[in-house]
Amino acid sequence: MALIVRKYGGSSVASLDHIRQVAWAISSARDKGDRIVVVVSAMGGETNRLLKLSEEITPMPAGREQDALLATGEQACSALLAITLESLGHRARSFTGLQLPLVTDNVHTKARIIDLKPDILNQVLDEEITPVVAGFQGVSESGNITTLGRGGSDTTAVALAASLKADCCEIYTDVDGVYTADPNICPRARHIEKISYSEMLELAGLGAKVMHVRSIELAQKYQVPLVVKSSFNGERQTWIVNEEEIMENSIIKGVTLERNVSKISLIRIPDRPGIAYQILEPLADAAINVDMIIQNVSIDGYTDLTFTIPTTDLNKASELVNKVAQKIGALEVKADNNIVKVSAVGIGIKTNPGVAARMFKALSEENINIEMISTSEYRISCVIEEKYGELGVRTVHHAFGLDNTEHTETS
Repeated sequence: MALIVRKYGGSSVASLDHIRQVAWAISSARDKGDRIVVVVSAMGGETNRLLKLSEEITPMPAGREQDALLATGEQACSALLAITLESLGHRARSFTGLQLPLVTDNVHTKARIIDLKPDILNQVLDEEITPVVAGFQGVSESGNITTLGRGGSDTTAVALAASLKADCCEIYTDVDGVYTADPNICPRARHIEKISYSEMLELAGLGAKVMHVRSIELAQKYQVPLVVKSSFNGERQTWIVNEEEIMENSIIKGVTLERNVSKISLIRIPDRPGIAYQILEPLADAAINVDMIIQNVSIDGYTDLTFTIPTTDLNKASELVNKVAQKIGALEVKADNNIVKVSAVGIGIKTNPGVAARMFKALSEENINIEMISTSEYRISCVIEEKYGELGVRTVHHAFGLDNTEHTETS
């Protein structure tokens, strides 16, 4: 008898009919003897609907109130699924993050998990009741409702699986696993049967929407077996495992397109110790993630500094950076949100020379200019103009031989 955590995304619970299908699937697993803990996102489109309501009042609502509002989406869905399971003759009980409790830090809209004890869920499971947990949310040490950021229900599911020492964490979504690229952008993308935690972590952090990046971090840390499946059809799935469990690795496992990217440039800033810290410290304090950073060669004691941030944080970041720019005497601050990031990801990057050159050559042959570059052990990322984003993905995907040769342009 296995203990399995199942997470259902918004597309899987988009309507009452979808919720009924999920309930039938859970009932079937229960009938086979498995113990199931369910984690749900809000019904498809509900989070955006709630955000839109708040933005009609003010474009920048207080984080505390935004969290209190958005958490209701998952709460409603978990209760509806529990009601549906009960109607099928299976005992079920819904739980919010507050009721578990799933304790987080005090950072609203991007909270991190501090503590999660399995006692309540173990008790419910022992009573042969299926727990249905509202994902994406927790409670801060000061007692406020918090949310874990976009995709946070994945993080909730993996945290529960780690805490309960579950046999597996299954992520149900509208796709049947991980592909070498987004099939909507690259029709020749191939399905991946197994991928390492490290590669999936990079893909998730670079725009692949299959799983949330922090959920992969948790899974890798606590060695939670992960599998991504479709809620709707097909037997295909993708296992996320340790490197040593993959018999053979290609140099590049996947190519991503990240659209939520903007850059800020500070022109002619004093080139002295501590300047970069002065610029970036306010962003860190505001929980704004800075990714790629480029500093030019110093001329006459001055330099330029450019960095990328999520576009969703651009307004706040620009406000903070402009304040610092005035203090340090920067000549100008420029912001650009007409960019995207194309990245190639794979374990083979660290052991195969010439991977970067191959990527740069492919982009240059399509006359795509590279504005910024960053690399790590497992990835190479290029910032390019937004209008070339999808072409860039297809170009790099083809350059590394990832195209599905069985797929034709007319299929």
